Amino acid sequence: MSHAFTESDERIALRHAVAAMASRYGESYFYEAATTGRKTTELWQEAGKLGYLGVAIPEAYGGGGGEIGDLAAVCEELAAAGCPLLMMVVSPAIVGTVIAHFGTEEQKQRWLPGLADGTATYAFSITEADAGSNSHNLTTVARRSEDGWILKGSKTFISGVDEASHVLVIGRTEDAKSGKLKPALFMVPTDVEGFSKHQIDMGIISPEKQFTLFFDDVRLPADALVGSEGNGLEVLFAGLNPERIMAASMSTGTARWAINKAVAYAKDREVWGRPIGAHQAISHPLAKLKIEMEMTRLLTQKAAALLAQGDLLGAGEAANMAKYSAGEVASEAVDQAIQTHGGNGLTNEFGLAPALVASRLSRIAPVSREMALNFVAQFSLGLPKSY
Repeated sequence: MSHAFTESDERIALRHAVAAMASRYGESYFYEAATTGRKTTELWQEAGKLGYLGVAIPEAYGGGGGEIGDLAAVCEELAAAGCPLLMMVVSPAIVGTVIAHFGTEEQKQRWLPGLADGTATYAFSITEADAGSNSHNLTTVARRSEDGWILKGSKTFISGVDEASHVLVIGRTEDAKSGKLKPALFMVPTDVEGFSKHQIDMGIISPEKQFTLFFDDVRLPADALVGSEGNGLEVLFAGLNPERIMAASMSTGTARWAINKAVAYAKDREVWGRPIGAHQAISHPLAKLKIEMEMTRLLTQKAAALLAQGDLLGAGEAANMAKYSAGEVASEAVDQAIQTHGGNGLTNEFGLAPALVASRLSRIAPVSREMALNFVAQFSLGLPKSY
């Protein structure tokens, strides 16, 4: 019996296929779209048509029936080709997982097929200006009406709303017995009356934009609620493990991309008759990053495997560790790649400079490295809660 760790042949083949497709786009396509105000529509549509976006959607709804680890592999390979698609973290991973696990049969039939083939895109909103992502302090509230719900509140730093037909909104409802407010999730159409969005002026060069959202007494039908009133927290956390796994995979792909660019340059660039990569001042930092990147991949794959096995707490621990590690290695890899290139690293020709700011996002969102460390301190080490 072999005890060697490896991904399945099917997942390795999936990686190769996605990498081959993504190589026809690359960073030049991604940045051209970002700087001209376009979306990566062609790449998204091709990935959807080939089944890559829906690889983890159940087969009954047009998907591949795979695991979150398969979707994470797709996300990583796209990022490694210079095309980190943030909406992959949001739409098929978070929203797709929540609906597949907690939606009614009618909701699954309505919303999952579009995710599977890439023809539909859904955003996800939890963060608020004062509460952050703390579900216990959210002020967006849904109250019952005679025929459904009335949603009031606001959200901020919500990705890709201009591309989405619906937003999965985390609000709170009043418990009928205790009167306490409990989390609840609603699918909100982006064209419904009372809904508005305002784009945030970000310093990140990306085709995917950030928005502040306002819900001014938005009327929703009763079946806009995903799950039940009583299990909102369970529904929410079902989407957070895939979010962290996918975010870690995208950051790992970015680290791979940066390391590969630095290595290629270090082999090609010669000073005093030798490639600069022959000098330990260049080679050792890149070797260190390679090790850290591979460790992060293993942590991410562990988290995905535990989630597939139904070990939610174990997956949560590994996913938070992976998210922290990926944010660090992505930021450091881009920084080191620029340093390896010297002045060339700051030119547009080599495509690294725009990634410097973007790579910092992985330390901040979708969960900050401080919040990931809080999780590990409390649940892995048993230390007292800090808040």
